[in-house]
Amino acid sequence: MDEVVRIERMGYGPEGIGHLSSGKTVFVNGGCPGDVLEISLSEEKPSFARAGIARVLEASPSRVTPPVCAHACGGCPWAHISYESQLEAKRSHVVSGLIRTAHMDAARAEELVSPCVPSKREWGYRNKMELGVDADAAGRFTLGFRAEGSHDFAQPETCPVAHRLMEKAPKALRGALRYLQGSQDLGIFRVGVRASLRTKDVEIALWTKPGAFPRAAVSKTLQSALKCTSIVRVMADPGKARAVKKVETLYGKGCWSEKFLDPEVEFLTSAPSFFQVNTAQAEKLVELVLAGLEVGEGDLVADLYAGGGTFSVPLALAGADVIAVESAGSSVRDLNRNAQMNGVEIEVIGGDAGLELPELGELDALVVDPPRAGLAKGVVESIARAKPRRVAYVSCDPQTWARDVARFEENGYKLLSATPVDLFPQTYHVETASIFVRTK
Repeated sequence: MDEVVRIERMGYGPEGIGHLSSGKTVFVNGGCPGDVLEISLSEEKPSFARAGIARVLEASPSRVTPPVCAHACGGCPWAHISYESQLEAKRSHVVSGLIRTAHMDAARAEELVSPCVPSKREWGYRNKMELGVDADAAGRFTLGFRAEGSHDFAQPETCPVAHRLMEKAPKALRGALRYLQGSQDLGIFRVGVRASLRTKDVEIALWTKPGAFPRAAVSKTLQSALKCTSIVRVMADPGKARAVKKVETLYGKGCWSEKFLDPEVEFLTSAPSFFQVNTAQAEKLVELVLAGLEVGEGDLVADLYAGGGTFSVPLALAGADVIAVESAGSSVRDLNRNAQMNGVEIEVIGGDAGLELPELGELDALVVDPPRAGLAKGVVESIARAKPRRVAYVSCDPQTWARDVARFEENGYKLLSATPVDLFPQTYHVETASIFVRTK
């Protein structure tokens, strides 16, 4: 049965939130705060319902017309919302996490959370795209994007959130790899592309099953399809774990370079190592961490989940003695290389942050940038035992971050500030740079 609802706010996802006439909360796919919509229910549970839009009765002033392909793959679920409203919603999610998950007083939460730092580029900001592999209607090899939480497979020709150097990569690589496949299966199950507007580097990473591979033919064909500086093959087993067996260079220098910060820092990143997808906004994160930690010459600082050294290298350049802990082998190699290339000494420990932290002793400051799941149980307690004066916590998930905020405050650390930074315009994702100070 269709109902009329007003969208009140955005949820942490692609859906707007409103209430049915019964008072039940309804999540409306494609809704925008301020919309009055006639909706069609698709799912109803005892405590909530989900719906699609049957008709827009009154469009919100915040509703905008997105690029034609923006919703095709599900990768830009907020493209129909004005950028100003996106920023407001992202800040609201961080505040809400503190109130609902950390059980913080609403007035304090509002005071602690700064306005969301906007991205200079609302479109064309991504330095990386990941393309999945499927078969088209004719059974031919194809590349595209799989919508989040769906089996739908979109095959766009371009990507409007990708840097202009690689925005046409989906179509170009789809044709080239389809030609290479011919009648044989090359075992390709994923394709990554990285591009830098600053260094002009473009790298293509082919994820394949281990085995025989026509290296020369692949290298020659892909160079013709997309102007690139590097082509690598990542041999791994398909699936969520994707345990990497080996990485080999098919063409070029076998890594991707990026420059950021002032004074300029150069980073080399090897597949499958991680680097933030929005370079300009990654700079903002680093600046917030450096300012918040207030490190001085000779301070001992630990960087947990250090990656290739996004925080470690700038901290060392600022005069700190840095211990970096990272578990991924490719990132450990990148970190050592990036430290050497930028003329700093960093003690790099390859291992699990939770296991290595108790061995580090007392620290002056610490930075953590964990995966979406946040800090494992016991890590906050280990941090407290190391007694850093200040802790910077960079998070990509407001809920797991808020859970950890409560843990920090239970263990003698007070949240001093939280700054949302928008690395992902046109989506609901947000990074938060937060600073804690030791109180006991």
